[in-house]
Amino acid sequence: MQSLTRHARAYPRRSADRGHDLARHRAGQSPEALFITCSDSRVVPALITGAEPGQLFELRTAGNIVPAYNTGTPSGERATIEYAVSILRVPDIIVCGHSHCGAVKALVRSEDLSSAPAVHSWLQHAAPPARHLAPVPDAEADDLALPVQRNIDAQLERLRGYPGVARRLAEGTLGLHAWFYEVHTGAVLLGSERGYLPL
Repeated sequence: MQSLTRHARAYPRRSADRGHDLARHRAGQSPEALFITCSDSRVVPALITGAEPGQLFELRTAGNIVPAYNTGTPSGERATIEYAVSILRVPDIIVCGHSHCGAVKALVRSEDLSSAPAVHSWLQHAAPPARHLAPVPDAEADDLALPVQRNIDAQLERLRGYPGVARRLAEGTLGLHAWFYEVHTGAVLLGSERGYLPL
């Protein structure tokens, strides 16, 4: 914690030294993208993209999972997506999954999460059925790349069910992007009709 505190204390000076005018942020924000990714500490959107303050509107959830749109119950995730799309009108949404994802691993392997009931509930209600994420029969037992990529695709499909997202897609004013980040190499793969290829 001491290193984090030390860096936070020095942040205003570091920002000034790098020529960043933080005062301009008083006027509001106009981020370039909504970046939806996992809460995993190894995934740092600003480091991966080189984004400066104000460029990314971030949503982080276990397994970069997007809950289905439902106005019946409050949801911070749904509110964040709606705000980014309908109020800030971000031009792009990136859903970025990553290698070695604990949430996808738990789903694929039906791990016992009885000691973490909130995690279990989140994965059950928010994630697509695990059978859609299961590794292909020939895959290595520890290879989560394909299931994670299937999960990314499932979350993009779920986003299309959000009224604001559907409206912006119909207008042609919103782009959806699938990214897969390798935590052990730093490589980013872009989802396409041909699969996930180097960015």
